[in-house]
Amino acid sequence: MTDLWWKSAVVYQIYPRSFADADGDGMGDLRGIIDHLDHLAELGVDVIWLSPIHRSPQDDNGYDISDYQDIDPLFGDLATFDELMKGVHDRGMKLIMDLVVNHSSDEHAWFQESRSSRDNPKRDWYWWRPGREGMEPGTPGAEPTNWGSAFGGPAWEFDQKTGEYYMHLFSPKQPDLNWENPEVRQAVYAMMRWWLDRGVDGFRMDVINMISKVLPLADGRLTAGQAYADGSAGYINGPRNHEFLHEMYEQVFAGRDGLLTVGEMPGVTVDEAILFTGQERQEVDMVFQFDHVWADRGGDPWRVFPLQLTVLKGIFGRWQAGLAEEGWNSLYWNNHDQPRVVSRYGDDSPEFRAASAKMLGTVLHLHRGTPYVYQGEELGMTNYPFQSITDFRDIEALGQFRQATEIEGREPADVLTVLRARGRDNARTPMQWDDSANGGFSTTTPWLAANPNYPQINAKAERADPDSVFHYYRQLIALRHSEPAVVDGDFTMLLPNDERLYAYTRKLGGTELLVIGNFTGETIEAEIDGWDGAELVLSNLPANGLTMAPWQAVVLRRTR
Repeated sequence: MTDLWWKSAVVYQIYPRSFADADGDGMGDLRGIIDHLDHLAELGVDVIWLSPIHRSPQDDNGYDISDYQDIDPLFGDLATFDELMKGVHDRGMKLIMDLVVNHSSDEHAWFQESRSSRDNPKRDWYWWRPGREGMEPGTPGAEPTNWGSAFGGPAWEFDQKTGEYYMHLFSPKQPDLNWENPEVRQAVYAMMRWWLDRGVDGFRMDVINMISKVLPLADGRLTAGQAYADGSAGYINGPRNHEFLHEMYEQVFAGRDGLLTVGEMPGVTVDEAILFTGQERQEVDMVFQFDHVWADRGGDPWRVFPLQLTVLKGIFGRWQAGLAEEGWNSLYWNNHDQPRVVSRYGDDSPEFRAASAKMLGTVLHLHRGTPYVYQGEELGMTNYPFQSITDFRDIEALGQFRQATEIEGREPADVLTVLRARGRDNARTPMQWDDSANGGFSTTTPWLAANPNYPQINAKAERADPDSVFHYYRQLIALRHSEPAVVDGDFTMLLPNDERLYAYTRKLGGTELLVIGNFTGETIEAEIDGWDGAELVLSNLPANGLTMAPWQAVVLRRTR
């Protein structure tokens, strides 16, 4: 972890089932990715991150892995994966994989053994507990703790055969691995070394700050109106998390150069992130934190709140200041778990979609940290116009809808309003390659319907248009590669109380950049002194000094 090449890199996330379907079965695959590698090379990204392609029952679209050392036939096979990896490397890019080891699939051989009997040698590879004392096992409320799962329902599943419950913080088909057991850790490390030996360049580690649980397991805080408690105090940033990640580094990554390790960490604090990413501590290179993508959430999870720009600036400012001297952050607006940012924090109307997509990209990419581009973000892809719950495929959306309407008694229309705005399927609609049927994603009906705006928003049209979102993202990526102040410069937030403009500077030596983004549909004068005559580096619209047109972004540079 001494080679910090990733500080100037840009990562591109591929959600394989929605990227490109080469074999005509309606599901994206590895061959489809191979066919579009030149698109990514032209964009200029340095790293490709693949969401899970391992063998899986696909209960949670591959985040439930039944064999960590094989490719799911939906996507291809190991020979095709090797071909993909060579194609990536031949184009000067790196390839990282998703590492999903907080939990496995319930169809994994480890769990099949674990559930076979109470005295099986792998019983302790997962979290098994008896029901509450004095209650009939398997009845509501008899679960070992009152925790809810992320996908609705309790975080415990009763197993009739052995008469005990197993923990699943997500789906019942995703039982949590017991990292307290050293045999589990060694099995995981061996699997990771196998992939690195094959040529993989690192891992994005799914919910990796949940692997250490607080013992003894205890009930969480139950909020009025909620069927199950928030148990996160029992599994977020647990007491042995740092120990486990340092052990992983020593046994998997030590002595290997040029790798990237990214920890997805819901609920991580700035202080914890400094520890996780401090180079001397040898844990992970950078974290994925969620504060900025929860900036539009209030106390009620079933209400949609408008974005307060000052809240967003406060979050980014806190993380920029906190990790200024030590640690490193991932910068992202979109991924497979988040709605499309141009519909969320921008304006996806035909008039302003492209401008706001470019502005949002500008504001994000020029912060300190490593930027991530999620497939279709470079085109300004938008949320899908869901009409009913039957349009959704995501296990999280379906489970939460069921719990909210059937258990908590909420109005279906109100719940659907929130899912339309925040649902994960917004990010999972097929990549829009051209204006042919299904956006050029597949020659048959895709697993999830393509956004009906694909005739207007697609890669073919954008690559042909020099003023497109695609070519603007190319300029952003090139700026990060060429301007040291973007990578290593100091960060200063400007106009912290302005609800309309997002502005900051990056300064390194005698070079200073000013970045301004207008988050409104109005023309606004940015009241920032000292930048008359500065060099215009980048703007998504014709520049007029510090007069910011609707959804305009401006980047200026001055030197001394």
